[in-house]
Amino acid sequence: MNARSLELLEYERMRELLGRYVESPGGRRLLAQMAPLPDRSAASEALAEAAEAMAWLREAQKPAAGRRAAPAPLRFSGLPDVAAAEARLRIEGAVLEPLEIHALGVLLERAAEIRQALAPLGAACPRLAARAARIGDFRATLREISGKILPDGSLADDASPELARIRRDIERQRRLIQESLERFLKAHHEDGLLQEEFVTIRNDRFVVPIVPGARRRLPGVVHAASGSGHTLFLEPLETIELNNELVRLAEEELREIHRILRDLTAALRRHAGEVRDAADALAALDFAFARARFALDFDCTIPSFTPDESPRFALEEARHPLLEDILRRQRRRVVPLSFELDSSRRILLISGPNTGGKTVAMKCAALLALMAQSGVPVPAARAELPWFDDVLADIGDNQSIEQSLSSFSAHIERIKEIIALATSGSLVLLDELGRATDPDEGGALGVAVLEDFHRRGAFTLASTHLPALKLFGAATPGVVNAAMGFNEETLEPTYRMHVGLPGKSAGLEIAARLGLPERLIERARAAMTERDRQMNQMLAQLESKLAEASARLDELERQRAALEERERRMLEKMERREQARLREIEAAAEAARKQFEKQAQELIESVLSAPEQRRQAEKALRQAARVRREFEESVRALRPGAETAPAAPAAELREGARVRLRDVSQPAHVRKVLPDGRLEVDVGFLRMQVAVSDVLEVLPPAPGAARLPAGVTLTAGPRWDTLTREINVIGRTAEEAREEVDKFLDEAFLAGVTRVRVIHGHGMGILKRAVHELCRAHPHVEKFYPASPSEGGAGATIVELRES
Repeated sequence: MNARSLELLEYERMRELLGRYVESPGGRRLLAQMAPLPDRSAASEALAEAAEAMAWLREAQKPAAGRRAAPAPLRFSGLPDVAAAEARLRIEGAVLEPLEIHALGVLLERAAEIRQALAPLGAACPRLAARAARIGDFRATLREISGKILPDGSLADDASPELARIRRDIERQRRLIQESLERFLKAHHEDGLLQEEFVTIRNDRFVVPIVPGARRRLPGVVHAASGSGHTLFLEPLETIELNNELVRLAEEELREIHRILRDLTAALRRHAGEVRDAADALAALDFAFARARFALDFDCTIPSFTPDESPRFALEEARHPLLEDILRRQRRRVVPLSFELDSSRRILLISGPNTGGKTVAMKCAALLALMAQSGVPVPAARAELPWFDDVLADIGDNQSIEQSLSSFSAHIERIKEIIALATSGSLVLLDELGRATDPDEGGALGVAVLEDFHRRGAFTLASTHLPALKLFGAATPGVVNAAMGFNEETLEPTYRMHVGLPGKSAGLEIAARLGLPERLIERARAAMTERDRQMNQMLAQLESKLAEASARLDELERQRAALEERERRMLEKMERREQARLREIEAAAEAARKQFEKQAQELIESVLSAPEQRRQAEKALRQAARVRREFEESVRALRPGAETAPAAPAAELREGARVRLRDVSQPAHVRKVLPDGRLEVDVGFLRMQVAVSDVLEVLPPAPGAARLPAGVTLTAGPRWDTLTREINVIGRTAEEAREEVDKFLDEAFLAGVTRVRVIHGHGMGILKRAVHELCRAHPHVEKFYPASPSEGGAGATIVELRES
């Protein structure tokens, strides 16, 4: 990107604003290196990563009741700068300083926390999870270095057993020296040889202060004198050996500390690559979350890049981030910017009053394009951008006394540079095109420049006050006029852009508002040509009508929103009423069904008391089941969207077909097609007759179904289609009866039968005991009891089975 343009567009100030959200030294280094990325794929990837971080932060900011689980907090603040330590770690033989090892330990501990928080995100935030996955498992390394180095850089006593021993010896030696010196002080307390009665240290040795005249009278070594010379610091003779031993222990301590640091450095060096990856990942994550926090704070959106074959430059409700930051501190709101250019309209020509926001509008559009290409979300409701290979700007007064450049000369020099660099992939910004010269000549020159950029296909944003350029914008296809608003009543700019018409410069009105004498304003108006007055009047009328149309549009939009809200409330109310009605219907239907089943069961039990009525009871049970099924279908039909499933085509219903029946979950097999429009089917162990209308669909053959091989036969299980299920074991031995009843109970359970009768007779009671012992231990038996007199009395046992 053109460096001069980045400076003019205040890219560096935008980076400083983003820096408020960066928390770690590594993140700040990435911020300092931030620049527009080389291609759209890299920028899109960076924006997608920022979008994932925004989603994570939104989830974290939700109230606890509104989220599934609270995300673990991410802490990037307080991370140490380990760049120098990490570089020294790569130098074989170098030993890290204690504070460097401590900093790396803090970094790895924090990296483990962040990895644990982000790694499970998986599909929800794949890019953040991938960053976290680059952080290795440092648990073993952290156990090795944890707690050995204190925050002040000193080694803990328990960094090694040897260090602990040495420090205990040092402490004991110091006590011995202290006691020796205290005895020395007591011995000479009264002889006037001591300057002060305390023990101090000079040259790493314990000494006592004495007066200069006592030097020859007290045996020992003088290590130093005070600045005035009135005090000497003496190491008494009796403590010299003790001090020597202390010095030896201190040297031993230093050697042990060096050994520990060497070992800890070696432990970290074994994972130098992983440490570098973890530091890079933390820096990248901090930078991603900084962009996300900026985006949420400034209500940003993720921009999209349009393809080169159909470029579109569209901003909706865009805001200049630096201006918004300033106005926020003043408790004011920025006026947003909206416009749209595409492949057929590539030039936006902005006119309007001085101080009306023309230059800010151009800077805003260009800065947002640069932010998007740098992977930073942009403050706008919507942003669709082409991929620009360069941004070229001529903004401000570039006059230079040193280079003998007037304002016009500097303007032309910059335009010449831009013309030399511009391509169809460039974004060109021209502030006050054709300024600082004769208006007619400046207008003609501006038209020629814009025509050149138009032929090149470069997207161009230009501002002007010149009528020639306004007319060029109105008459030239591919050029769009835009006006910055001006309030005729207050004589103040509104800062709102109106696309589609040129703007009035309002120079005289603004001069009057700024306090220029009225007589000068009137003289200027009188000097204007009739053409100029008509043009200003026309522009004022256009702006007034546009303001009126905008007000009407806003009112219509407000009414539309109110109608939509009213419609939404009405639909919600109707839906609540419908749901309440359905709940009432379903509750009534459920109560009726339960009552029906209760009465039917009572009726069946009364019928069962007479064995000769069993066939009629079986028929009644089938009719009851059909009535219940029809009743449930009628209830389901009341639900919204309920549809009756179409019956299967009769042509497909043949013997052996596999079908799905209404209200039956298990597939059925057709045994016979009966002439009365009914079918005989097998459902598991159950055989029944059903109407053709009960067949919902014909299913494909069961997967893996095959013909039985030669010599293999299949014997169907017992039929359970009678109302009374029973087995008679009279005449069997106890063992035979036990085997037959066991098999019978298994088959009944598989067929879904819940009540059977075992006939064993009276006799000696042997068969009855065998049956009862079997039932007592059988896993499928819920309970068993003697039959009622109508069902055989003590000669039979009723067995109730668990539900399968």
